[in-house]
Amino acid sequence: MIQESPARPATRRLPPLEMLLGWFIAGVAFLPNMSAAAPPAVDVTETPISAVDRDHWAFRPLRPAVTPPAQQASARNTIDCWIAHQWRTHKLRPARPAAPHTYFRRLSYDLRGLPPTPHELETWSGRNEADAVDRVVDQMLASPAYGEYAAQHWLDLARFAETDGFEHDLIRKQAWRYRDWVIDALNADLPYDQFMALQVAGDELLPANDQARIATAFCLSGPDMPDINSQQERLHNVLNELTSTIGSVLLGLQIGCAQCHDHKYDPISQADFYRFRAIFEPAVAVKRNQSLSLLSERETPPISHLMLRGDWRRPGPVVLPAFPRIANPAAIAVPQPAPGASSGRRLALSRWLADPANPLTSRVMVNRIWQSHFGQGLSRTPSDFGTIGDPPSHPVLLDWLATEFVKRQWSVKQLRRIIVTSATYRQAGHDGKSAADPEHVWLAGFPRRRLSGEALRDAMLATSGSLSSARGGPGIMAPLPPELLQTLLKNQWKVSPRQADHYRRSIYLFARRNLRYPIFDAFDRPDGNASCSRRSQSTTAPQSLLLLNSRFSLDAARRLAGVLLRDRSQVDAACFQALFRRIYSRAATPAEVKLLATFHDRQTMLLQTANRAPSQLALPIPRPTELSLASAAAFSDLCLAAFNTNEFLYLD
Repeated sequence: MIQESPARPATRRLPPLEMLLGWFIAGVAFLPNMSAAAPPAVDVTETPISAVDRDHWAFRPLRPAVTPPAQQASARNTIDCWIAHQWRTHKLRPARPAAPHTYFRRLSYDLRGLPPTPHELETWSGRNEADAVDRVVDQMLASPAYGEYAAQHWLDLARFAETDGFEHDLIRKQAWRYRDWVIDALNADLPYDQFMALQVAGDELLPANDQARIATAFCLSGPDMPDINSQQERLHNVLNELTSTIGSVLLGLQIGCAQCHDHKYDPISQADFYRFRAIFEPAVAVKRNQSLSLLSERETPPISHLMLRGDWRRPGPVVLPAFPRIANPAAIAVPQPAPGASSGRRLALSRWLADPANPLTSRVMVNRIWQSHFGQGLSRTPSDFGTIGDPPSHPVLLDWLATEFVKRQWSVKQLRRIIVTSATYRQAGHDGKSAADPEHVWLAGFPRRRLSGEALRDAMLATSGSLSSARGGPGIMAPLPPELLQTLLKNQWKVSPRQADHYRRSIYLFARRNLRYPIFDAFDRPDGNASCSRRSQSTTAPQSLLLLNSRFSLDAARRLAGVLLRDRSQVDAACFQALFRRIYSRAATPAEVKLLATFHDRQTMLLQTANRAPSQLALPIPRPTELSLASAAAFSDLCLAAFNTNEFLYLD
């Protein structure tokens, strides 16, 4: 019988949040009784939830743990047993295990967003036994780089940016604090139930804790127009956007489709939407020309209405706060507050999200984590588990993962550990050549994935030895091409004066809603105007042009050449091998060494013939003193070419 990886205590670095452990263990004792009867009916006509509605796969209770089918000899944990079951069903032959360098490169990018260093690769490649691999995984998960990489996935969902958007795109001066909170929470492996709770109700949970209040910026991170004529219309739009985001991100339901009418496909009525919206209404206030920031409870909750046809000028029947009926089979009610007390609505929501009767929360999150490692989730519509969403390819596995997630105290790091140590994850790729499984639904081979724009930039900085280790703080404005600066209003992009900051990780670059940093824009970063559950993967000419011709690419190539040529008197095979280890995490073959030598010799001759001034050459940084200018510049060109190969851009 396969033994699962033992549950390990989560490492936390946010001491004030430890108070939440007691809160969850006590079952939120200070909340009113959550089993109270549902609020009285209001004058709203809606279709009742039927047994057929509740039989949809996403709304069924999590299946109890079942015995996996007969396991393969290569299986490392339960994931492999269920995946192998589908291989047998579909008559598929799994790929061989990936080469050690391929696996460790994949691991490093998936857990840290950075390439392994040559020293790390040399150390890890000789430790392929199971317990040694576990230690490497734990080492990566413990790195501060883990949170900096994993946070971007959540910030995509949170539609995070540091500006309002729209015409003026005003700066939200404290928005970066939420980004730092997410990084710290992920590095500390804050249990996901608490991670959710703080973002919807941190100000009520820990009113004296500034970090808990900062977490609520998740709810108000969307675009906004502070100078709109009607602030009532603005409030309506903000509340609708907030409610839609909570539904899609935490519940995997497109409840926003019910703003104007009953959902066309899912059992979500317009009243469901506005009852759910009422949970947040006491905590959101707007003021002309002031950007949104954090949630804050009003002393007197407003009266909530269903808006006829979704029109902010047409309030309809009064509605009381409630959870969506289809996701609330136990009919758990939102408690009514005592006079003068906090509404308690978001406190109730934070508890309901992690309630065992709610099967959506854990399913949705484990599907997102799976997607981050395989490129697509077990359900390929990660924010739509509704009727027209994609059903899971491995439903029993999805439920097992969701159950295991909760059993391991909602630890994201432990769930990732199970996934990346599985034999399924450790396979070599089929490069899309499997006719029986061209979309890698059944995972009989690892699906090739392109790096994100952020990972590409970070990898170019890391391999060139120029990546800054500074962490946290306000967003950095790195230099932009003049043609891009001309598209902005005056003073909308003030380049950060400290040059070392320009080489910080991508997560710390200023996130402007109306303009994305060039390499991020080219490689499909979302603009932050809506929650993004899965980035598109385009292939366009500007991507190649940017990697080959941009100032950033050339600077990275020159710095990489400077690192590799330091203290060298000639460009030889050792230089080419060092280049391959840094860029591709492997040794170059004899044929590749020959090809590189030929390119370098020809490029050196061309540059000598051109007889350019030193200022017109792409000389390494720092410039090697023992090499001719032409030879040194030719090696910079070689490094630039290496950055432009598929092997660098893609994870096998």
